[in-house]
Amino acid sequence: MSGEARRGARWFTGAGTAMRRTSLPGVKAVVRRESASVLQLRRPPEPPSGTGGTEGRPYDRLEEGTAVLRVVRATGADGRDGYRLNGWCGSLTIDCAAGPTRLPAPSIALANLNVAGEYPSELLRGIRHWSKNQTELAHWLNRIRDRHGDTLRLIVWDDTGYELPWELFWVPPDAAHSLEGGLLGALLVMARWTTVHDSDHDLPKARGECRGRVLAYLHADMAADSQVFEPYAHHVHDEMDHFLRALDLPEDDTGLVYLGCHGTYGDAVMRLTLGNRTWAEFDDQDMRVLRTDRSLVCLNACHSGRFVHNHGQGEEALRGFVELFLRKGAGGCIVAGGLIGNLEARRFAQQLMSEVAGRPDSPVPRTLRDFRARAVAAYGPLAVIPTTRNDDEQVDTVGQKRVLRLLYAFMLQYYGHPLTTLRLVAGKGHNAWGGGPW
Repeated sequence: MSGEARRGARWFTGAGTAMRRTSLPGVKAVVRRESASVLQLRRPPEPPSGTGGTEGRPYDRLEEGTAVLRVVRATGADGRDGYRLNGWCGSLTIDCAAGPTRLPAPSIALANLNVAGEYPSELLRGIRHWSKNQTELAHWLNRIRDRHGDTLRLIVWDDTGYELPWELFWVPPDAAHSLEGGLLGALLVMARWTTVHDSDHDLPKARGECRGRVLAYLHADMAADSQVFEPYAHHVHDEMDHFLRALDLPEDDTGLVYLGCHGTYGDAVMRLTLGNRTWAEFDDQDMRVLRTDRSLVCLNACHSGRFVHNHGQGEEALRGFVELFLRKGAGGCIVAGGLIGNLEARRFAQQLMSEVAGRPDSPVPRTLRDFRARAVAAYGPLAVIPTTRNDDEQVDTVGQKRVLRLLYAFMLQYYGHPLTTLRLVAGKGHNAWGGGPW
């Protein structure tokens, strides 16, 4: 990395404990970081290929107001790796082959937001440039927005592993239909999905009604997350062994399983960790609570929403903590698409979970949309992106942090059914660290 790149990253403050955790070789970034469900759907006669060389089975007929955008790896006519788009929303469809504007775009991944990464303003500009190249997709999105208005629900089923920032896709305005432009995740009720291996999952087939207590593990650095759970019945552990044992013993109904801890990411499954456990060590757990209660899982940890292609273990499959917890039975997952190591980023996650818990009748993706929309409003006009430097050649720290706060709000992603809700039960204010009141 050049000296200029190092100087450019100095505006980023507060990552403190994050960078002292680079203890594993190959780790790229380390820290903690309204209607019936989609049923009675027939499969397309010639579906695109999915991860692992098996047939993808996206639905081509959905309930009214639900759309699916399927994104899979594909090779373009020029032989370069890229991705193909297939979308369904009633009679409105989209089918775009891989091509010169549908290629891997590593420079716009939110994982670049770290102390050695890009200026937030440059990342936001890069995402805007990528979005402007997707004219067919933008047109399809505005067509389905025009047809369904606020009742529209979009599921983005992305099996590319390219870390494309769909929540930040810039949707252009459509004056002819009185549609405002903006960032996709702040305009629509939006959920993500990934292929769940070793199961019969295609898309989420039933909405989750996650009800009950909170079962949580909190690393000491994230103890402040416990404030979110004060009004609710909760069992909070500060030791991973105790937490995992509780996760395997269904007792009281569990609505939310929450991990607040550090996370690591690397180029192989063995580099993925949450707290002091590897991906494989989590995979060894039965997690009967998830199968029994279909709990919502929140992984408030850096990189918890990222995937790797598991070629090193001899399979053509995307693996990550999202796929793992969905396969174990989670009713949905809220995760981070990158680094949330500083205090402000963690507070964003705490605020989101407080809002999700406080709106039991609102589907989780709707609460997320409203959360992001407020972040956009706080940012100001999207057309105005700060420059990296002021006229005095100094980094515009104020402007960069304003963009960073916007990106943090969109880094939190939801995987699951777009109508899943969370209803936590009221508690007596006791925790697992000695039984005293909060």
